[in-house]
Amino acid sequence: MPRGRPPAHTRSQVVTAAIAVADAEGLDALTMRRVAAELGAGVMSLYTYVRDKDDLVDLMVEQVSEFDPALAGADLLGLVSWQRDLMLKHPWMPSALPMRKIAGPNLLGHLERGLVALETTGLPGAAKMEVLALLTGFVASYVSNEVAQARAGVTDSQRIQQHVTQLQAAVASGAYPQLARAFAEGSTTATPSFERIAARMIAGLVGGHPDPTSDPKATQH
Repeated sequence: MPRGRPPAHTRSQVVTAAIAVADAEGLDALTMRRVAAELGAGVMSLYTYVRDKDDLVDLMVEQVSEFDPALAGADLLGLVSWQRDLMLKHPWMPSALPMRKIAGPNLLGHLERGLVALETTGLPGAAKMEVLALLTGFVASYVSNEVAQARAGVTDSQRIQQHVTQLQAAVASGAYPQLARAFAEGSTTATPSFERIAARMIAGLVGGHPDPTSDPKATQH
């Protein structure tokens, strides 16, 4: 017969409490002491469920990454859009992803679906893995910028106007002829959409030339 009292919590409860802390205050606020306080438990008791904070973050990423079965046949654009939604819901994820283990069924399932979406490209396996890593990095960077912008209270229109003003000053100097040409050839005031940029990224990585005036959302199913 096993001795001692049964555990007061489950591993899932510990991970859920950690996710709540990170969602509310960011990954920097996440400590074993803070999670223990959320659970009303002793700090040392948490090590019954996880080895250390790194192990805890691995489990957090895995737990929030439960995949929507409706996206089982999604293309790469659908998959990266799902990633973006997930990271916006859990803004700590971009900083948590580097060096994370991909060992649980949720993350492995996402990787598998990405490889399925790349199956017709003719790329070798190593190249497919690189494409998926690059796209995940792009999404993480894009979301980090969105979150920082929202926290600063800066709207897209304000950011674009600041950007345009800086470009206009540079063009007016006459020192950047290629910049002047690019500025003259296309609109620099339109807010770039995630879908359009992601479609360009995908086309550049796997081949193809998307119509820059088209809306990729119109082709999703």
